Amino acid sequence: MWGSVEKPKTNFLSMIKTPSDLKVLSASQRKMLAREVRYTILSTVAKTGGHLASPLGVVELTIALHTAFDAPSDKIIFDVGNQGYAHKLLTGRSKQFSTLRQFGGLSGFLKRSESEYDVFDAGHSSTSISAGIGIAKARDLLGESYHVIPIIGDGAMTAGLAFEGLNHAGYLKSNMIVILNDNNMSISPNVGALKQYLNKMVMHPSYTKTRGKILRFLSGFSEGAASGAAELEKSLQAVTGPGMLFKELGYRYFGPIDGHDMEAMIKLFRNIKQLRGPILIHVRTKKGLGYKPAYSDAEKFHGAAPFDLETGEAFTPAGKPSHMTYTQAMVGTLISLAKEDERICAITAAMGPGTGLNGFAKEFPDRFFDVGIAEQHAATFAAGLASAGMKPLVGLYSTFLQRAYDSVIHDCCLMNLPVVFAIDRAGLTGEDGATHHGAYDVSFLRTIPNLTIMSPKDENETARMVKTAFDLNSPCVIRYPKGAGTGVGISSPLKPLDVGKAEVVREGTDVLVIAFGPIVHAALEAADALSKKKISCCVVNARFAKPLDASLIVKLARKIRKVVTVEENALLGGFGSAVGELLQAHDVVVPIKSIGIGDEFVDHGTKKQLNAIHGIDVNGIMKVALGFK
Repeated sequence: MWGSVEKPKTNFLSMIKTPSDLKVLSASQRKMLAREVRYTILSTVAKTGGHLASPLGVVELTIALHTAFDAPSDKIIFDVGNQGYAHKLLTGRSKQFSTLRQFGGLSGFLKRSESEYDVFDAGHSSTSISAGIGIAKARDLLGESYHVIPIIGDGAMTAGLAFEGLNHAGYLKSNMIVILNDNNMSISPNVGALKQYLNKMVMHPSYTKTRGKILRFLSGFSEGAASGAAELEKSLQAVTGPGMLFKELGYRYFGPIDGHDMEAMIKLFRNIKQLRGPILIHVRTKKGLGYKPAYSDAEKFHGAAPFDLETGEAFTPAGKPSHMTYTQAMVGTLISLAKEDERICAITAAMGPGTGLNGFAKEFPDRFFDVGIAEQHAATFAAGLASAGMKPLVGLYSTFLQRAYDSVIHDCCLMNLPVVFAIDRAGLTGEDGATHHGAYDVSFLRTIPNLTIMSPKDENETARMVKTAFDLNSPCVIRYPKGAGTGVGISSPLKPLDVGKAEVVREGTDVLVIAFGPIVHAALEAADALSKKKISCCVVNARFAKPLDASLIVKLARKIRKVVTVEENALLGGFGSAVGELLQAHDVVVPIKSIGIGDEFVDHGTKKQLNAIHGIDVNGIMKVALGFK
């Protein structure tokens, strides 16, 4: 394993303008190129932050794919997208790579608008096979001829969408080559029966023999020999051993093979692409390969903040307060309540570290469930637990809750089951960009009957909302952002909130500002600044988007006559819409202006930059308040 962070002395990467330039390199030159690609990814992410373990693990695989196939004519479809850094470097974006995840720079994921080599936008997992079979079928119907190659990780294979795509592709029999990148990881270590099956395949006695046969057959092939490919297929497929699952689904199965042996993969890809029908190639890779800290702790380096290249330790910005995060406030309260109530349990979908629920797992291993990348199952599994007397909390990122929407409606809310959804990364999340912003949850959840929706202004209110949620005995959502709170402590004893009751945090007479979530603090700062301009602002911490505090909001709106709502969510159907609907229902006709995210997808940048662009900050609130006639 290459572990040095020393800059390579060669410079083949500068010669790669398009993937076709790879085809003239020798095997030794490709090996040196792989070192350069690894170093470029590593040194860039150390400065910008980003995904690291995944892209380091697929360097050889990416070079082999672009050497053997002819992109962009052939369609190479990366799943998730955070494994696409090497792909970006090899497809004409190496000079721009230093702008990765920066405002106005390269996206950290795959993006069709960025390059013709990015076949399908990818930020969420498990889409590549379904997209691939759609592209392959379109090719067939239009009478065209090219290869379609989805690359999907074994972690992404735990999602139902991946199996739906596999099943349909096996039925349609269209030509498609699926690459299963097996590294035994999603964000967290993989769970479930598929993991056990893939491990059993690698440990199977035929695996060692198979690897030897791969090398012997490939070394003897003349490239392009269809008969050799057919013989290789016979050698690699084990009808009663490894590959049986995929064979029964209608695939020709090849593997497992070493995903870091570029030359073996190149020869295999060149021969296999002559076969017809759906093919699955099982490659084994190692997350974080080439950088010891990422290799040793791929979970930590799945998504990394800027870090010291030599030590792997994250940089802490000077002067940054070390306040408790909203996530820590939620999990700490959850653990305290679970000590008192053995019915409380927690569920996540391959996001134990990010949601903080690994801490709960250490305290209550029998009451913690990581279901893998399967958000829909997480919600329905929680509903099943609740229907039988347990009190489940489902911890997900806002952007991934979108995938569980039907289960939230049909399986949780329709039966009014006491499932608590702790929705992390709500609002604009910064450098991950459009696929990861938690910008829609208020809008798509607010329409669901029986569901309570809360958002705290600080850590203490987060804790009180967790207590409130478990006392409700009905479905509930608590949405909160990534990052540190305000530094307030957690009150003791912990008291639940009055459901549907807001609080006035600043009295005023000229403008009513109703804020939902931590943006309350920006509203207070804006009110302080406006007071110097002789404008008196009343600031309300809504706490609840559903139910709204009708009596307080209606009373204040009638009295003050100028209303501003502020939220980190889409304006369409969001918190501001809810306030407008409430006032209309009570025949309160007053000017109302809403601040939030417009009808657009928000690109990547720092949270501060993005909030400023959309007016969700002190200056934005002041501008709107000053705009009343």
